[in-house]
Amino acid sequence: MIERWMATVLPARPGGWRRWRGRPIFSHYNCLVAGVLMGNGWFALAGLTLPLIDVQQVSLLVMINLSLAILVRQQYVINGLFWLATRIPVSWPLYIRRRAAKVYHLGGLHSGGALAATVWFAVLVGSQGWRYLQQPSSVSVPWLLVSAALLGVLLLMVVMAQPGIRRRFHNGFERVHRFAGWAALLLFWVQTLLAEAPAGAVWVLLVLTLSIALPWLRLRKVVVSHQRPSGHAVISTLRHTTPFAGSSTAISLQPLLEWHSFANIPTPGQPGFRLIISRAGDWTGRFIEQMPSHVWVKGITTAGVANVETLFKSVVYIATGSGIGPVMPHLLAKQVPIQLVWSTRSPAKTYGEELVAEILRAQPGAVIWDTDVRGKPDLVQLAYAAVQDFAAEAVICIANQAVTQRVVEEMEARGIPAYGAIWDS
Repeated sequence: MIERWMATVLPARPGGWRRWRGRPIFSHYNCLVAGVLMGNGWFALAGLTLPLIDVQQVSLLVMINLSLAILVRQQYVINGLFWLATRIPVSWPLYIRRRAAKVYHLGGLHSGGALAATVWFAVLVGSQGWRYLQQPSSVSVPWLLVSAALLGVLLLMVVMAQPGIRRRFHNGFERVHRFAGWAALLLFWVQTLLAEAPAGAVWVLLVLTLSIALPWLRLRKVVVSHQRPSGHAVISTLRHTTPFAGSSTAISLQPLLEWHSFANIPTPGQPGFRLIISRAGDWTGRFIEQMPSHVWVKGITTAGVANVETLFKSVVYIATGSGIGPVMPHLLAKQVPIQLVWSTRSPAKTYGEELVAEILRAQPGAVIWDTDVRGKPDLVQLAYAAVQDFAAEAVICIANQAVTQRVVEEMEARGIPAYGAIWDS
């Protein structure tokens, strides 16, 4: 089968819009960001007819955008949106299902809302600062100072969230978002109390505070056991809960400083779940070497991109290395006919013979490509060949950023629905 797939001729990219629609710049994530900003732009243009900036109206726009940015990242909201999107039956037309499967791009609402809220807040602080210069008694000095500090915090968060900065200083990005976010929330409370805001604004702020605090209210330290098949990876087992297939759990050794999310691998009929943690940086390297007896967990298990598989009649999974972790629960659950293509170095040696045997029991037709033996494959060609051979409706790619973007872009350019992580903020 592999030889036949390798002989498959990948058709050339078609012309026109289809040639470009798979590129990241045209992603649903960016479309959602643009949609939020365009909606805010409409309000801005409408407000230009006003002789003076309406403070109450701008404050309302800040609160609306801020609420969107925070709530769409809440774990219960994420799970709810995934649940709603995947209620669409497979009997519906493919063009509807392929768009509903882009639900995991919801981070675009977060980014768009956060950026718009920051811009509106800058307008609010700037207008009030100008009013203070014209008529000092018309603006509260404590309110202006708190608002200026809050604006500085928001701008810092926006700057650190820029893709290039986030990739280069990832730990810094996480800590700024965490601690600056908490500081911003506190300053919003102070500002709201100083301005004697209406009860509605206080209730909204209370809901946002609860939304941010809720995952931390579920913070706990749990026991974890390990199997280390190689120096590259460890398979960790937690038994404090049994999550649903396609979810992920964030774990930490220092809960105030650093969190890492991994795909849950529940086994049908058994309690608990496993995580495959491979060496991908300092933190994972230390984790593999130390194999701690306990880890911190918070919040609830959260739906991930592979959950969209149920929107299709059949799916091809493309995985590289430890990307097999997010795929395994779907292989074991067998909710949808799956064809797996897994490319990795010495799979049995790296991840253990037991894991490889479990994969083959779940899907005897899985293609496991050993890169130490065969070299790196052309995953785009294999994905396309697997779709044709398996008559699959979609491709889901779980790999590094470069491979994921290439597979998704090339499949989408040829009219094949394709999905993969987008490394959003």
